[in-house]
Amino acid sequence: MTSPTAPSSPDRSPALVEIRQVTCGYGDRVILRDVDLVVPRGSVVALMGTSGGGKTTVLRLIGRQIDPMSGQVLFDGTDLATLDRDGLYAARRRMGMLFQFGALFTDLSVFDNVAFPLREHSGLSESMIRDLVLMKLNAVGLRGARDLMPSQVSGGMARRVALARAIALDPELMLYDEPFAGLDPISMGVAARLIKELNQSLGITSIVVSHDVDETFGIADHVVFIANGGVVAQGTPTEMRESSDPLVRQFVDAEPDGPVRFHYPATAVGEDFGVGAR
Repeated sequence: MTSPTAPSSPDRSPALVEIRQVTCGYGDRVILRDVDLVVPRGSVVALMGTSGGGKTTVLRLIGRQIDPMSGQVLFDGTDLATLDRDGLYAARRRMGMLFQFGALFTDLSVFDNVAFPLREHSGLSESMIRDLVLMKLNAVGLRGARDLMPSQVSGGMARRVALARAIALDPELMLYDEPFAGLDPISMGVAARLIKELNQSLGITSIVVSHDVDETFGIADHVVFIANGGVVAQGTPTEMRESSDPLVRQFVDAEPDGPVRFHYPATAVGEDFGVGAR
């Protein structure tokens, strides 16, 4: 008996992630308002901007840790809000997440940290898991560190172990939350090179939240600046370096004062230091 022919799948959208007119926040506090964002397949898209501007909130929307107040967040053409629990878990298994400081399990070895998602979600044999873990560790240059504990590796190495764990299930989308934070220049360069190389060799799509201009511009295909509740500028790294937008210029040039003020709003100096203030 012949097997039934599977229906042909429609052409996929060139965008893996789309955010359409999304407004969201925490409680009554709105963080993002009417935001549109497109992440093309196979690209490295960087989210940059001032602290507290909503960059990490975008990652939480994509992972559906939070839901929008209005608008849609689409992953591979599907509105995440329409998914039930099983559908959401299936979507999340197609995503990898590198947290800001790695978030390794301190009581598990390097090997077991990387093996953890495979043991939890794959159903593979231990021999197959062993081979996959060693392959992922080799990809980040740490196959020889497999028996070490997190306390025995440097911060940069720990970040690479976390990256190996994040790609263990071969995700289609990688989300990086401040992957360069706290790293020395050598480790920072290694991390940036790995993000770009893994994106190309694995054929994945990456979203990188970062404040580091030089390293991020060196690997990004597209840069999106988020501030004041929305997207204020976007384009290639070259276009952003040449931008005349005051906020982009302040960020790229590391100016202490500009649209983002050095002084927090306060009463007039004379009111605090004048004769009548004592």
